[in-house]
Amino acid sequence: MDTKKIATRDAFGEEIIAQGLANPNIYVIDADIGKSCKTTNFMKQLPEQHLNVGIAEQSAVAVAAGLATTGKIPFVVTYAVFGSLRACEVMRQEACYPNLNVKIACSHGGVTPANDGASHQAIEDMGVYRTIPNMTVIMPADYYSAKKLVAEVANTYGPTYIRFTRDAIPVIYDEDTEFEIGKAKMIQDGKDVAIIANGDTVRLAIEAAKVLADEGISTRVLDMHTIKPLDEEAVTAAVNDIGKIITVEDHNILNGLGSAVCEVTAELGKGIVKRVGIQDQFGESAPYERLLAKNGITVEDIVNHAKSMQ
Repeated sequence: MDTKKIATRDAFGEEIIAQGLANPNIYVIDADIGKSCKTTNFMKQLPEQHLNVGIAEQSAVAVAAGLATTGKIPFVVTYAVFGSLRACEVMRQEACYPNLNVKIACSHGGVTPANDGASHQAIEDMGVYRTIPNMTVIMPADYYSAKKLVAEVANTYGPTYIRFTRDAIPVIYDEDTEFEIGKAKMIQDGKDVAIIANGDTVRLAIEAAKVLADEGISTRVLDMHTIKPLDEEAVTAAVNDIGKIITVEDHNILNGLGSAVCEVTAELGKGIVKRVGIQDQFGESAPYERLLAKNGITVEDIVNHAKSMQ
């Protein structure tokens, strides 16, 4: 894992320009926060492919749905809390129900907004969208995976929600690593416990696996960047091969990655899952790492859970 840290919203800002230059059907629909969501350079370089509807997330999705009916590939860009909750009903009715090619690309996922407080921290967004038919839900783990997955989203048909961090997080992958929507990335294999994480918590899973290795515990680490469609094959393999799973996410433990993994495990009728994530409580204004720690989302907590399962 690289010592360099970059917010995944920066990767989105760069990659969406590359996609827009390559394909004139790519559009960005801003909700008046392009500076924070890193789309101002897209607006400058590709003004004919950019619209700013103002602080009107529902209208942004409606405009995007209209563009999608003409063959355009619109990305609605805003904060995760607004792109999921405020825009959800319109996304359901006007994009998911008719299965239009509308993308929602959101910065400020999870508690990474930190000092912005609970009103801006999206802890339920991926769970909301994963319950809607036709929807794909993605959260990249670092800068390079974000760029690759944005490109995949741009070139894959269907309604999609992709979530980015406000804060800088460590670079995990290199620029040549490839990603496929719906297929987990195995970072390392192991036989004693499986840690399945996504987004900004993948780094914690990697660090926890290093600590566990020093204590003689072999860990499989999976980056489950897509929680819908979930890579059920990878989860099933973890259950069959190991049977002891820890999920880690910067999201409510209800209806997010942990719930998705538990659903597969329950249907298999075997295996144990411990969910690490936001403990069904709102955030607050505090440093990002402190907010994670208040919810037990730390390397130490993951290690302790793994040891208790042995």
